[in-house]
Formats: sequence, C-alpha cells, structure tokens
Amino acid sequence: MGRHTFFLVFVCLFFVSQIFWIVQIGKLGTKLITHKALRRWLGPIGTGIYISMLAYNVLSARSVSATSLTLKIALLQAPVQWWAFGSVAGFILALPFVLTNFLWDRVQWLSQKAGPVADPDPSFSLARRKFLFNGAIAAGAVPLAGAGYGFLFGRIEFEKSFVRLELSRLPKEFHGFRIAQLSDIHIGPFMPSTDIRRVVEMTNELNPDLIVLTGDYVTWDPDTQGAAVDSLTGLKAPFGIYGCLGNHEIMTHTQASITRLFAEQNIRILRYEHASIQVGKESLNLIGVDYETRHHKEYLGGNQVRQYLAGVDELMMPGHVNILLSHNPNTFDRAAELGIDLSLSGHTHGGQISLDFISPDLSIARLMTPYVKGHFEKPGGQLYVNRGIGTIAVPIRFEAPPEITLFELVRA
Repeated sequence: MGRHTFFLVFVCLFFVSQIFWIVQIGKLGTKLITHKALRRWLGPIGTGIYISMLAYNVLSARSVSATSLTLKIALLQAPVQWWAFGSVAGFILALPFVLTNFLWDRVQWLSQKAGPVADPDPSFSLARRKFLFNGAIAAGAVPLAGAGYGFLFGRIEFEKSFVRLELSRLPKEFHGFRIAQLSDIHIGPFMPSTDIRRVVEMTNELNPDLIVLTGDYVTWDPDTQGAAVDSLTGLKAPFGIYGCLGNHEIMTHTQASITRLFAEQNIRILRYEHASIQVGKESLNLIGVDYETRHHKEYLGGNQVRQYLAGVDELMMPGHVNILLSHNPNTFDRAAELGIDLSLSGHTHGGQISLDFISPDLSIARLMTPYVKGHFEKPGGQLYVNRGIGTIAVPIRFEAPPEITLFELVRA
C-alpha cells in the first residue's frame, strides 16, 4: 500500500468512525441527559462546534506559522488532532465488538424467518448487547488514552541513545571520537523554540566532538526558518556542526535561504559537498546530500532522481572513512554499494506512533522505507536512522520517543 492509498483509506475510516462515535455519544447522552428538550438543543450545538473546529483544522492545516503553543492552537487544533487519530484507532478496535453484535442479531433474525424456533432468552440478549456495547466503548477508549499520553508526554520525552559503531578503516586518532546527531526538528507550535533549546542543552551536555543535523528543520511555513536556525545556534562541538537538508526544506522552498542562515551561525549545510574532519595527520570525510526521492509524484518540485546518490562517488575519499548525511534512509542501499562506511539519516520519526510491542511491521513508516529506526548493517556500510525531535501530521508520539543520538566511533 502506497502513501496516497493509505491516506484515502484513512479519510474513509475517519468519516465512518465519526458516524459511529456520534451514534455512541448520542446513546450515552440519552442515558445521562433525561430532559428531551435539553438533548435537542445540545445535540445540534455540539455537532456544529465539532464541524466548525474540524473545518478550521482542515483549512489551516499547512498555514500554521507559530513557533510556540498559543492558547488558540491549544483550544482549536490540539483537541481535534488528538481526536482525529484516537477516534479512528478506537473505531478499529471497537469494530469487532460491533460486528459480533450485528452478526449475532442477523443470525437470530434469519433463524426465526426459517421456521418456528424457541424465543431467545430476553435477559441473555440484553446482557449480550450490554457486554458488547461496553466492550466496544472500552476498546475504543484505549487509543484515545494512548493518544492523550503521546500528546501530553510522549512527544517531549527526549531520549538519549548511545551507540557504539565499529569501523574497520577508522584511524587510531579517531578511536573514541563522539558524534551527536539531531534530526527532524519540525519547529512549530508543538515543537516550540523553548523545547528545541532544551534539546540543544541536552546535546551539549554529552560533550560531542562533532554534531550533525539531518534535515527537516521547518514543517510547512517558510517564515519559521529563522526561528529554527536561531533555536539551534547554541549547539557546541570542537570539530564543528554540519548538516544536510530534508524534504520539508524542498516543500517550503527554503533550501538556499536556510543554508545561508545556518552559515551565518557557523553551521555548515553540505549540499552535495564534502568536508574533511582532521585530527592530527588523519581525517574523516563527511559528505552531505539534499533529500532525494525516486517517487516522481511525491513532492512537486522535489529532488526527484533516477538513481540515488548520483555523482556522490566523486565526493568520496578512497582509503578514508566516509560518512554520509542523507535525510532519506532509502539512499543506504546505494551508499553501501559505493562503500560509504556510515550513513546517518532521519525522515521516518521512528514511525512516530509505533506498535513494536505487537509487531515491528505495524508502523506507518514502513510505507516509506524498510529502515524505520535504529542501526542497520550490510556489506559495504552501516546506517543509523534517528527518530527525530519533532512530529508531523499529529502532535503525538507513542513508543517512538524523540531522540538525541551519541555515536562513539571505535576501530573494528
């Protein structure tokens, strides 16, 4: 299933789930509110408020330029985005209970039409309906609670990951060299400048020798690029700070401008360039590329390529350790073919909402890549996919906490 197909399926599920939940809320309202006239007023008013909030979110989905969580966003956007995900996931879990009740009723109806049968025990039928109804509500509430946790806590529980990487060609001067990686900042109301600065402080506390940034500093609004750069200027590393660009820099047409803004703060964005990191007489070769995709309808005006990493072999230094900064982890296969020792990527957010405790395959990110998060190795090279800092689509993280990665390079 491609991403566009997944989106259409989600939209269909969303509308069906809203009908389901409106019916269930109506039933609950009938039980809790005995005054009929009051119910007649509250129903249309509640429905009108919900439709208005939903329409506002759809119309303003890509026009949010705030870099802090304002009261307006907290009241009008956050609840709808929480509900949009939680209600669909809840509907999927509630569906088996609803279908069981429906099929049971149909079987009984067909049995009665086929011939005279004993009347079903009314108390049993009532107990069965009550059990299945309560089961559907309970199952549906679980994702809503999980989404609430992911919004309030999961998206800002920044996690430090420590990864030891063995590289066969690593010079002894670089044994123990420490590289910190940040990715997918996505500055916005749900990843404000204050939180990004907290990530900067946490990164500096790790005392990295080198810091790399692997793209997606903005989300939808190009006007936030200055705030994104400013939030990251506190990063400190003796061997410098380097980065590459992500797909959201392409989508917001900020590739050139954000590169200049970073350069003014002594942060170098590598755009099909390489930089030599020198320790004594030895060096590492750091290569950076823009976001590349082979899906020609994915992003209008994007960096669409027939072959990943075309021309990158000319940026490599034979006999040296070559490290590639590439936002898209799908470039890894080609990087390994070229003999690039280590690729550092982001893009996937680690799935953002992950159900690894059930199955590693239950991740939306697998629609994009087999390299969702963590460390991968194949003949010719290694890859690490950082889970990123910010969020996209919904401001929720579940079982995929935002990540600051610290690599220690050691000789194999």
